[in-house]
Amino acid sequence: MNIARLRARSSLVATVLLLLLSSMNIRAQEANSFLSQLHTFRVSNYVALDAYYRFIGEGSTDTLNEIVAGINSANDSMNLLATTTSGVLSKEQLEELNSEFDKFKGLMRNNINDVRNTGYPDLRLVSDMANQALVMNDMATELYQIAQEKSQAETSTRVEAARMGAVKIAQMMAKYSVRTNSSVAQIFQGTATEVSLDEQAKEFDQLLAAMGSNQDKGELKTVLDDASAKWQFIRGSYINYNENNVGFVIDRYSKRILENLTAAISLLQQGA
Repeated sequence: MNIARLRARSSLVATVLLLLLSSMNIRAQEANSFLSQLHTFRVSNYVALDAYYRFIGEGSTDTLNEIVAGINSANDSMNLLATTTSGVLSKEQLEELNSEFDKFKGLMRNNINDVRNTGYPDLRLVSDMANQALVMNDMATELYQIAQEKSQAETSTRVEAARMGAVKIAQMMAKYSVRTNSSVAQIFQGTATEVSLDEQAKEFDQLLAAMGSNQDKGELKTVLDDASAKWQFIRGSYINYNENNVGFVIDRYSKRILENLTAAISLLQQGA
């Protein structure tokens, strides 16, 4: 009888432990998914901003579609963040971020309409949107760090380096676009704490180095080597950004690097 009870208790304990481990695993997956969406949100907004600065000069439907795609991607991520059950951020924190995002979308809409209706941008509104983008993305970065600490999600250092690198190249891409567009370059002053393009390029050097490993092989090695090769091709333009350069080439290669890093993040998470 005692043996039967011990077996029953042992089975019950094992079941409880299994349920706890399963619950912890689900929470960890939710936390990692949350961080992934917050990362996508940050990148997508810079991609939309970059497209807008090019839209001022080009006014093409393709560029307008890039803006819409960037905003839609950020919007999808924001919606997923708002409905998450991970609990890593409070409802108030997410509502505050969403409020800043709504302001950014409103300014983007008004700026697009100005260019389409008059053929040129309202410099005050463009400045307001640039400042709002900085406020919003600084908040998103802070919330990312809070969520990471609170969730205790085990994200590898290489994945974090790749995510930081993706945000960095998206930031640089947008900043380069505005500096090479003569009609709005004068209003872009940045903030007192913002890092200059040449310094950001040096930071990207370090992040790119942190993503790689001598043991890399297969597809992961291919995408990281491709990102590195493309970066070496355009690095000098970011370092010496005041010189005359072909803006669309810098933008195109920066986007391809961003695609490489997105693929690398996925492969690293799969343990490739």
